[in-house]
Amino acid sequence: MSEYVTHRDALNGPSLESLREALLTSRFVARSPLMGTFQASRGFAFIFTEAGRTTLEERFPFLSDYLALVTSPATVRGLLPWRERLFGPRPERLRPNAFYVNLLLLEAGKGVGRHIDATLQDPSGVPDAVPEHVSVLYLQVPSGVHGGALRMLRDDRPVGQVHPRPGLLVQFRGDLQHEVQPFTGGPEGALRASLVCEQYAFGEEALARLPPFRIQSKAGFGAYLDSHRDRETPEAQKLSLNGRRSVS
Repeated sequence: MSEYVTHRDALNGPSLESLREALLTSRFVARSPLMGTFQASRGFAFIFTEAGRTTLEERFPFLSDYLALVTSPATVRGLLPWRERLFGPRPERLRPNAFYVNLLLLEAGKGVGRHIDATLQDPSGVPDAVPEHVSVLYLQVPSGVHGGALRMLRDDRPVGQVHPRPGLLVQFRGDLQHEVQPFTGGPEGALRASLVCEQYAFGEEALARLPPFRIQSKAGFGAYLDSHRDRETPEAQKLSLNGRRSVS
């Protein structure tokens, strides 16, 4: 039973490029909505449940390939005990049904300190909730950089280290400590970009406390209005603009 598994070129070519471009140019990119060790990072995030996944993919269709990849049982098979690899997961094992997806952008010299992911503890009302597993897909790694590795630990004992490269997927156990080391070098202003998915398996009561779909961003309310207008038909946009003119 492994602590983590990696998949090289798990997403590449046009799928990776379109995902990277859509996320990095999004109006929602701002200072990270996460606190603590993430304060030096930028990005935005989604909270959603299995019931809200359709809404998420309708509004952000470029995420569909990514979500299919990170939620595929094949990509986490190596994390299962060997008996479950041979005969399938135990019937009582819950599949992940709640998710926190976070775009993580780091510039040179910035990292993320050691922590265990538990973003949905408070909203779920489960004080000891940690993900079943955490998925990291690397979207962009500046050329000519040094460092920037993902280090994983159990009880402060190192269990693995992964050096990022575009298209690489890492799946690791949700109760592992982990940290992101700063990178140096590369073009001025270049960013290291990854998309992280915390995958939780909750019972019905905890799941009912979570929003089916929610965006977390510190970009300001204007970004939400712009996103809403992008989904309107041209006729609706025209009516909306006329309505604002009449108020003013």
